[in-house]
Amino acid sequence: MANDSKNEQMASVEQRLQSLYQLQTILSEIDRIKQIRGELPREVKDLEDEIAGLNTRIEKYTHEIEELSTALNAEKEKIGQAGTLIARYKEQLDNVRNNREFDLLTKEIEFQNLEIELCEKHINEYGRAIENKKADIASTRETLADRNHTLGEKKEELSEIVSETREQEDSLRDKAKALEPKIDERTLTAFKRIRKNARNGLGIVYVERNACGGCFNRIPPQRQAEIKMHKKVIVCEYCGRIMIDPELAGVEPRS
Repeated sequence: MANDSKNEQMASVEQRLQSLYQLQTILSEIDRIKQIRGELPREVKDLEDEIAGLNTRIEKYTHEIEELSTALNAEKEKIGQAGTLIARYKEQLDNVRNNREFDLLTKEIEFQNLEIELCEKHINEYGRAIENKKADIASTRETLADRNHTLGEKKEELSEIVSETREQEDSLRDKAKALEPKIDERTLTAFKRIRKNARNGLGIVYVERNACGGCFNRIPPQRQAEIKMHKKVIVCEYCGRIMIDPELAGVEPRS
């Protein structure tokens, strides 16, 4: 009975390791498909972000032009008001009764003329600022048109690649999902964590040339013997990857 229990435990470990290696093989194939797509998804996302930024910039320039136009019109209104006052003061000059009234009216006329000059200066400044903003909008729209064109090409290219590999990738994901229940939750969680942090995406590797197939550090003979026994899940003491016997993995390592 003890031997039967031991055999069941060994078989369970073997089954988990085999299922885990099969899962790794499937996920590596999915990784390969993603590599075929290359940098296109990131390039598309970067272009979309840049286009959103360009549109925001155009909105900002447009809002600034509206504010400048409002300020410019306000200066024109001031000029109109100053002109009305000047005309009124000049009429009053014809009816002054003494030098003091004459001096006061003359100073008011001079002040309003200075106000007109200042307003005209502001109008010219606002006008130049508006023209500069319009030029910025035109330049930004040119860039936007170019980026939209490039984005269209990138999306079309990505769509073609995705359509070519979608069926294969979906099939692989279904196979991977079917394998997961055959692996205990603790081992599966550890495997996913290792894979996420591994540069090559390998969470389980076999011993090759007496070394870890992930980090290539030498595995001691005693450790290799334990891996071949399939009694428990063993990890590399250097990189933390789960180890599997090549024979159990169904591969023939290079000598």
